[in-house]
Amino acid sequence: MRIDKYLWCIRVFKTRSIATTACKKGQVKIDGNALKPSKEVFGGELIVVRKNQINYQFKVLGLPDSRVGAKLVEQFRKDITPKEEFEKTALLKFAKDYYRKKGTGRPTKKDRRDIDNYQEDTTKEI
Repeated sequence: MRIDKYLWCIRVFKTRSIATTACKKGQVKIDGNALKPSKEVFGGELIVVRKNQINYQFKVLGLPDSRVGAKLVEQFRKDITPKEEFEKTALLKFAKDYYRKKGTGRPTKKDRRDIDNYQEDTTKEI
């Protein structure tokens, strides 16, 4: 089975075209080597998928005939992603908040209208 189809079948990606694009960008690796979407997958291989700044690691247990339900996914893959990968995202979230608080920066449309109204009121008084 092709790697892009396999990743779509086990619900790593929502569509097969997204899986194909990820393979072309080098976000999917087997044994540390980036691969094409047409690469054949066999049982027992270790697949590393970079998605949302996390390196997910899956071991291939079997090959499904078609896309499987969410409850059946664990029959075809084993998730061996280290917990440290998920902790990195929490640190990235805190790092983003450090530089710029939400709501600061460019004024919103409402802020701009308030500023314009304030400026009009001050010019009328003069």
